[in-house]
Amino acid sequence: MTSLDSFKCQKTLKVGGKTYIYYSLPAAEKNGLKGIAKLPYSMKVLLENLLRNEDGRTVKKEDIVAVSKWLKKRALEHEIAFRPARVLMQDFTGVPAVVDLAAMRNAMQSLGGDAEKINPLVPVDLVIDHSVIVNFFGDNKAFGKNVVEEYKQNQERYEFLKWGQKAFSNFSVVPPGTGICHQVNLEYLAQTVWTKKAKMKVGKKTGTFEMAYPDSLVGTDSHTTMVNGLAVLGWGVGGIEAEACMLGQPLSMLLPEVVGFKLKGQLKEGVTATDLVLTVTQMLRKQGVVGKFVEFFGPGLDHLSVADKATIGNMAPEYGATCGFFPVDTATIDYLKTSGRKADRVALVAAYAKAQGLFRTAKSPDPVFTATLTLDLKDVVPSMAGPKRPEGRVALPAVAEGFAVALASEYKKTADATTRYPVENRDFDLGHGDVVIAAITSCTNTSNPSVLIGAGLLARNAAARGLKAKPWVKTSLAPGSQVVAEYLSNSGLQADLDKVG
Repeated sequence: MTSLDSFKCQKTLKVGGKTYIYYSLPAAEKNGLKGIAKLPYSMKVLLENLLRNEDGRTVKKEDIVAVSKWLKKRALEHEIAFRPARVLMQDFTGVPAVVDLAAMRNAMQSLGGDAEKINPLVPVDLVIDHSVIVNFFGDNKAFGKNVVEEYKQNQERYEFLKWGQKAFSNFSVVPPGTGICHQVNLEYLAQTVWTKKAKMKVGKKTGTFEMAYPDSLVGTDSHTTMVNGLAVLGWGVGGIEAEACMLGQPLSMLLPEVVGFKLKGQLKEGVTATDLVLTVTQMLRKQGVVGKFVEFFGPGLDHLSVADKATIGNMAPEYGATCGFFPVDTATIDYLKTSGRKADRVALVAAYAKAQGLFRTAKSPDPVFTATLTLDLKDVVPSMAGPKRPEGRVALPAVAEGFAVALASEYKKTADATTRYPVENRDFDLGHGDVVIAAITSCTNTSNPSVLIGAGLLARNAAARGLKAKPWVKTSLAPGSQVVAEYLSNSGLQADLDKVG
């Protein structure tokens, strides 16, 4: 685990009664990496990763120097080896990975070796989400019935995963019905600063020390970027890359271009994080950020909660970026406290981020970026995406007209948009433009308390006017976590959602 430490930046950090080993960016700057304090925060995370893992083979001194050279051109085509702190899987791609581990154990046993030596080398969390099918809907017992049905249909798979959780070290499984993997990651798994005990040389002494470093991950779902809102660098990769990381292999990547997105001002009353993220997505699609990092900066960050930041980070696949990163600030620390992280971890996050120049305040100078965009939050208006794509955002007053135009232009060949069709054995008819599925779902929306409570209040107003979902509409509510479900239950808004179906 000991780095070659070409820039003599291995230091100790005392927090509370504990001492941690870390690789100091300010020390590396003094010892030859000039100007790195101006790097984007996300690039500082990559640089720390290289300093900590310098082995002369996968990470060389010239790889570290390349990051400081990046500053001059704000882009540099140089390949690096990135070692994320952990891996997040959901069941689609996680199950095959566990099957592969089991097969490796089987092979080890056949060769006469110790099968129990086969384990993930970095922590792996597998969250079973995206799996509960909406067989039952439209009443408040539907969720419980759907979870029972889920276990019934997938019993063999879950027994196998339960075995995996007991058999492998460094591997945990979160069961179905608990929440969306990105919400579980945000609320529980992510630590912002990660620690582990490692055998290493510190000064002249070799022993086991506790090391602190930025939390980072790769996930097997494109929306892994949601945790960027908590200052955790991570993004989605394919199952093979995630499995390689799980087995201790570094992720090969080019030093990214970093697009800075400056936010100023604050949102007007009645404008939601969803309106904001649709506006941001539209702007970034126009800019072109595929294969690039996006990092948010500016005074507007002081007026965004971690939930709002997570909503923006979550949509990185829609705007095409590798990630949508937010640095550590006071909102990060508040969220870690509120969500029940241990006090010593919260103290470590604050102390480490400040020691490393990773803590953003209103007075922090703007980093150097490849390119920048600016948005005044007061200019964001209530919006909808569509009719089809997230970049097709339209302001709320223009929705009716836009929909009518799309209906007339795209469906004129198939039928008259005004024609109604009777449904056999039902006392209603259907026509073009009718809503047939209405769902409050997706980690983008259900991560955000104000958006969810807004939905509940809308339902309360609708119920007061006697409105109810039409009999042909399939309705579902899939909160991102059990905490989110409790917002609605404890506020009485779940009863109003039930009333409107």
